[in-house]
Amino acid sequence: MAKEDGALDRRGFLAAAGIAAVVAGAASVPMAAAQPPAGMPPRVIPPSWTAAPIIDLWTGAPPENGFSARPLPMDKAPPVFMHNVDKPYLRVFRPAKSNGRAVLVIPGGAYIFISIDNEGAEVGEALAAQGYTVFVLVHRLPGEGWTNRSDVPLQDAQRAMRLIKSMVGTYGIDPDQVSVLGFSAGGHLAATLITDFAQPVYAPREAIDRLDARPRTAGLIYPVISMRMPDTHADSRKYLLGEKPDPALVARRSPAAHVGPQTPPTFLMHALDDPAVPPSNSLEMLQALRVAGRPVEAHFFEEGGHGFGLGWPQLPVRQWLGLFVAFLDRHARPEG
Repeated sequence: MAKEDGALDRRGFLAAAGIAAVVAGAASVPMAAAQPPAGMPPRVIPPSWTAAPIIDLWTGAPPENGFSARPLPMDKAPPVFMHNVDKPYLRVFRPAKSNGRAVLVIPGGAYIFISIDNEGAEVGEALAAQGYTVFVLVHRLPGEGWTNRSDVPLQDAQRAMRLIKSMVGTYGIDPDQVSVLGFSAGGHLAATLITDFAQPVYAPREAIDRLDARPRTAGLIYPVISMRMPDTHADSRKYLLGEKPDPALVARRSPAAHVGPQTPPTFLMHALDDPAVPPSNSLEMLQALRVAGRPVEAHFFEEGGHGFGLGWPQLPVRQWLGLFVAFLDRHARPEG
């Protein structure tokens, strides 16, 4: 991490840390416990998801081996919780009129499943309506038997970014205008991508694998950032790193510790009443970006909970997507 040449003022950061301390004990709440308000319809696979074209991520088998299908560790999981992913892929949501930019969307799910409705299809449709070509990632899940489990999601995220940049002619997008947007554990993966986009986690197979995997900008929505107890989300840590990870592995996969001068401009959003992922995670990333002197914008809402995707219509948190699009617009221009 860069030295403290862009730190927050002490009074402001201590106030933020006080907010974080109030909610730090929430880290053990299961991610799947987040439920929509009473009266909302059941969660089903959206027609737009089924209609969206699929692009296989890898030519042939993906890196690593040992995949073994596993049941979800919860009862009555909705069909939108994708799991047992042995062949990762992208779903593509195309705009009626492209603005020349693309977004890689990474849904959450505690590294146990991938929530493809509210953090996948709905977000893809909303951003496509704004002119973006959207690629939603269904990545491999580290707890499903893979060797080198802590590298598997990053392998897929790096490959996805490189693959999108290799297809810019097909989709009419600028390879320098590909951003990433991640939710919850997907926010952790997006944060890992923007800090460790150059980390060698798989052997290059073809020319695509030598492309730059750095996103233009990033959005981290109620993200898991820390892998340290007690601030982390316990299930995300367990399924990514294993039951008793070595401290060096915890540090390796705590992206705030890896923020540097090449970390892209980053947008952060969290609800302060989040029962699953403490807002201290976003505050930690905010501080790391500020210390490194990197462009960052953060929004903390009073209400919203966790896993709300675009946000409940009756709450101000619904405003976040418009704020994010405005952030993308500002940072579409060269820095400086």
